[in-house]
Amino acid sequence: MARRGRGDGSVGEAAPPANDRTVGGVEPVRRDPDPTDPPTLEAVVARAFHLPSTDLHAPTRRADIALARQVAIYVAHVGLAETLTAAGRRFGRDRSTAAHACRRVEDRRDDPGFDGLVAGIEAAVAASRSNAGQEVAR
Repeated sequence: MARRGRGDGSVGEAAPPANDRTVGGVEPVRRDPDPTDPPTLEAVVARAFHLPSTDLHAPTRRADIALARQVAIYVAHVGLAETLTAAGRRFGRDRSTAAHACRRVEDRRDDPGFDGLVAGIEAAVAASRSNAGQEVAR
């Protein structure tokens, strides 16, 4: 009689089946958001565009979500001094997509309303970063 293994040559107990609440059969540690934590870039952009922050990481190309994601990538690159690669990776995109996002946002900043929106997001992110730095310095 043949012994059944995991397919990697080893024999043993199979891992418990994963469901939507487990990772590898282990329940994740749930962390409630700390109200004193500064808002993240994703949270600021999502609030400004009236979207859930998870939409910024979604693979969708819906115009309103794509624009919000482009602004978030732009602010990550310009406002937070992340590389295009890092800014793109933050939202599941590559460097060329991040470069495209920055060009699109720069082109639209001629519109005073859009420029004000982006400037407000940049200011909110900068303020939350400086507040976070002050908390660490104490």
